[in-house]
Amino acid sequence: MTEISLDRVSKRFGSVEVIRDLSLEIDAGEFVVFLGPSGSGKTTLLRMIAGLETIDDGALLIDGVRSEGLAPGQRNLAMVFQNYALYPHMTVAENMAFGLRNIGKSKDEIDSRVREAAQMLEMEALLKRRPSELSGGQRQRVAIGRAIVKEPKAFLFDEPLSNLDAALRVRTRVELAELHQRLKATMIYVTHDQTEAMTLADRIVVLNNCRIEQVGTPMEVYSCPASRFVAGFIGSPAMNFLPVTLTGQGDRAAVRLGDGAVLPLASLPAGNGPWELGIRPEALTVVGSGGLTTGTAAVVERLGDRTLVYARLGDGTQVTAQDTGRSRVVAGDAVSLAFDSTALHLFDADGRAVLL
Repeated sequence: MTEISLDRVSKRFGSVEVIRDLSLEIDAGEFVVFLGPSGSGKTTLLRMIAGLETIDDGALLIDGVRSEGLAPGQRNLAMVFQNYALYPHMTVAENMAFGLRNIGKSKDEIDSRVREAAQMLEMEALLKRRPSELSGGQRQRVAIGRAIVKEPKAFLFDEPLSNLDAALRVRTRVELAELHQRLKATMIYVTHDQTEAMTLADRIVVLNNCRIEQVGTPMEVYSCPASRFVAGFIGSPAMNFLPVTLTGQGDRAAVRLGDGAVLPLASLPAGNGPWELGIRPEALTVVGSGGLTTGTAAVVERLGDRTLVYARLGDGTQVTAQDTGRSRVVAGDAVSLAFDSTALHLFDADGRAVLL
């Protein structure tokens, strides 16, 4: 298992800076997911680790060895790309063996590694087929198998599931999680899909605008977002954001919503406004009566186990609230909304989370 360390690395394309003074420690055997929107730098960062992009400033250490100057082949990392990059004229077995032949491995060792990887990925029956005879999921499995036979120090995945349909994406995601449990290998995975990040990662690295917004376990970034960006990017449906003003002091501190409703706080936070209150839909619930505030249901989505109610408050603010699966709310109804005071988030003028 391999430790990977990035120490104040930067990357520029001409005058455009895509990674800025970034530092990160990845532990041996860890499954780390780089998550962020398009243009956040996550794929560039992965390619810098792989050696496919140069590092302009800073250091890369792989198992304690300075590696930013090494060629990709010298780093002993295996990369699985979004487009499977299989040779169409070769069989599955030949595609998996190709890299090993290039570095002069013996036929017996190549055959042994290919058989072991095929067994691990449950594709022994596919070894004689060509890529044109495979489904998208099977092709992706071949690409993963080609990485496994190299016995690399770490695996790098660049949005490997984005070309698959929804059902196959779920199945392959489970297979990747099982593969990590079997191999106990260091894995770095790039995606813009928060579901993949939440279900696969030991830790998530949330990237935005050339830098790291937050690093933490899936539930840490979900439950304790460090910034408004993380709070809005993680979670589906997205967190509600309501403009508020701070009132009172000490044990009488509170936030006032735009429609006049008041929520008590444990203490008055330090910082500068304007302020925004964040609350996830599951913490903003439809109740029969006695809620903190009321709104009008605009759209109702029935999802079976729960119902999402998109409501408009008295000041025009739109929120997403949650009701039971058997909710009788319909569009146009007045709804009473209760706030879970233990699940509130407050963000200052710079978008930083303030501890409540």
